[in-house]
Amino acid sequence: MAGKLRGYAHRIDIEADTARVWRAFTEPRALARWCAPGSSIKPRAGGSFRASVDRVSTIDAHIDVFDAQRRLRLIHMERPDLPARDVTLIDDFLLEADGEGTIVRLLGSGFPDDSVWDPHYLRMRASWERALARLKVYLEKHMDKEAKK
Repeated sequence: MAGKLRGYAHRIDIEADTARVWRAFTEPRALARWCAPGSSIKPRAGGSFRASVDRVSTIDAHIDVFDAQRRLRLIHMERPDLPARDVTLIDDFLLEADGEGTIVRLLGSGFPDDSVWDPHYLRMRASWERALARLKVYLEKHMDKEAKK
């Protein structure tokens, strides 16, 4: 049985409608531009997500919730470079329209509150915060539109 767990919560307000934000998450070329080169996604429930959010460690995840323009939940797959675990690591992205913009919330959960997990937990928490900041710049500077030209 798992001991104490911890997680993280991030919120970022983006001046772009939810359709553009959703496309940035779910179109492979867009994801690779703001998240990490080499990122890939099979955008559907039961699909997959792969990215190196911090340019060091890779997230391999199963998409278990895919609610267009509203929610994308990732269940992290086991990795041989991490300690054994009997818990499920989750990244849950929630999108909410706010006027002409979008509020993006990320709830990460399931990280064991154990010093052996500290490096991975801290890396994921900080890396997603930076990645979401890149997403904001990518959309607010209309880099998604430039990529289509």
